[in-house]
Amino acid sequence: MFSKILIANRGEIACRVIKTARRLGIATVAVYSEADADALHVRMADEAVAIGAAPASESYLRIDRIVEACKRTGAQAVHPGYGFVSENAHFAEALKAEGIVFIGPNVHAIQAMGDKIESKKLARAAGVSTVPGYLGEITDPDHAVKIAREIGYPVMVKASAGGGGKGMRIAHDDREVREGLTSAMNEARSSFGDDRVFIEKYVTEPRHIEIQVLGDKHGHVIYVGERECSIQRRHQKVIEEAPSPFLDAATRKAMGEQAVALAKAVDYESAGTVEFIVDKDRNFYFLEMNTRLQVEHPVTELVTGIDLVEQMIRVADSEPLRLRQEDVKLNGWAVEVRIYAEDPFRNFLPSTGRLVRYRPPAEGRAGIGTVRNDTGVYEGAEISLFYDPMIAKLCTHAPNREQAIDLMEQVLDSFYIRGIQDNIPFLSAVMANPRFREGRLSTNFIAEEFPDGFHGVTPEGGLRDALVAVAAFLQLREIERATHITGQLRPREHGHRDFVVTLDKASAPIRITPVGAEYHVVLRDAGVTLKVASDWQPGQTLFRGTVDGRAYWIQIDRRTEGWRLSSRGAQVVATVRTPRAAELSALMPEKVPPDTSKLLLCPMPGLVVAIPVEVGQEVKAGEPLAVVEAMKMENVLRAERDGTVSEIHAKPGDSLAVDHVILEFA
Repeated sequence: MFSKILIANRGEIACRVIKTARRLGIATVAVYSEADADALHVRMADEAVAIGAAPASESYLRIDRIVEACKRTGAQAVHPGYGFVSENAHFAEALKAEGIVFIGPNVHAIQAMGDKIESKKLARAAGVSTVPGYLGEITDPDHAVKIAREIGYPVMVKASAGGGGKGMRIAHDDREVREGLTSAMNEARSSFGDDRVFIEKYVTEPRHIEIQVLGDKHGHVIYVGERECSIQRRHQKVIEEAPSPFLDAATRKAMGEQAVALAKAVDYESAGTVEFIVDKDRNFYFLEMNTRLQVEHPVTELVTGIDLVEQMIRVADSEPLRLRQEDVKLNGWAVEVRIYAEDPFRNFLPSTGRLVRYRPPAEGRAGIGTVRNDTGVYEGAEISLFYDPMIAKLCTHAPNREQAIDLMEQVLDSFYIRGIQDNIPFLSAVMANPRFREGRLSTNFIAEEFPDGFHGVTPEGGLRDALVAVAAFLQLREIERATHITGQLRPREHGHRDFVVTLDKASAPIRITPVGAEYHVVLRDAGVTLKVASDWQPGQTLFRGTVDGRAYWIQIDRRTEGWRLSSRGAQVVATVRTPRAAELSALMPEKVPPDTSKLLLCPMPGLVVAIPVEVGQEVKAGEPLAVVEAMKMENVLRAERDGTVSEIHAKPGDSLAVDHVILEFA
């Protein structure tokens, strides 16, 4: 076994590999850019080597510097994680030339499967079902339009060297093909150094289901179940689970056998993933093969008990697989959510800055299930605009799907992040979505269930009443502590307190009374009494307790006259006042926000790629006004209405902050 390996990556995947290496007694070397000098993976590794400036092109994509780091530290092998150089055949060749082992497949397999065009040709030759499309290179927009018309709309424009949602665009007409081609080529060039694209038919009502394969250097290949990855936004996976709620045993076997046939066709070794598009009738079509560890590999590990990173290391060390196909058993259900630094209330725009608070749920046994949190950050760490915005991958595992989702709902409520925006409210909303719970999924799920974007969950019924009751409970608990410190008459001796709790401008007069270990909250308008029980203490950021016997985990932030409460996708400000203060507050004038209707504001921190308009130009609604790149993705900012450009305040190459004025309209 190797005595020392280098991890050519960063973030949560680098930390994940270090954990397995440490368990196997293998020393680890981290590499890092200037932006990652204080990163968690640098702290966890036994050694760390600086390899360049913050942009990935000057650090994590610099093959020469990574090879030099191996030679300097004596690392015998390299685990590439995912992204960056993980599927770069030149990197594998450079390591081989120096006698360093690449913990991944052979160069031939990387080249064959890494090129999306060639991989589809190989898949067809191996008898694998493929999607109709044009597998030649696209030379220009006119050529792309001609091909798209021949295939028939809608079509998918995809980068040949792509992955992770980069360089992918769905097009429904000629205009979208032209725009999509340009953006896909730009993203592909920026992310992979290869701007080739191809076009294929877009399957309607598709599911994205992938098969995990494992192969060794002795010709033995098995498949290790499937993962359902249909919940996606902009072709980027958001929620994954294993197994798929859609597949039956026969389809699973057929997909697995085709995946193995393809892997054997290229003498595949190590862990890899064969991705399929599956239609509503369970017809499946080869999409691509990822010759690396997948982001969502934890759900497979949870349902099979197989450590895929360990298997990759053992295979790289020429060990034969000890697993046979019949040894692979699926146990229970696992769900993974990707927690991103992005603002779901502003169309999921990236959010950068410092993690002022980072309090993830505890890992390990939780009731009838298990919690796992793969992360690469810590409280006080910086979320940089240079890399992927992922904060963590939160996983739950339970005996069945419903229990795994229930557990995920609970632990999402306890995941406390402050300082930046995060997508936890959106993930909670998906967990509670009836269609998701029924397993009626497709890659269009988010677009169909949230057609106007995500605007939060409005608490209704029992949840709303519970938030009102908890707000009153928190207020009284603070008063109890304050009066205890000062020696004043305590609320329990006072008997009861009357408050007016306001949620979203709707006020509810309440009376709260301590009764033994509980607090009874009377919603006076409804004539309902709710019993609140919790050991919450002032200063804690999480309420764990029950309201009328039902368990709630509610995140808490203190406000001047109340509390900001977050639970089950809902985020509300609960103002708690005395009846007299509530009367006076009703007389206060409302502050009117400034009019920004004539301004184009930068919605995220990012780099200006293009300003395709000029001063004096008339634009129509829907026309592009600016292209801003953030966290490796291009965002096209379009006109919301017709108008004339009067001033432009930014130019290509400018780095902008949130709400920076890009241009003005007359």
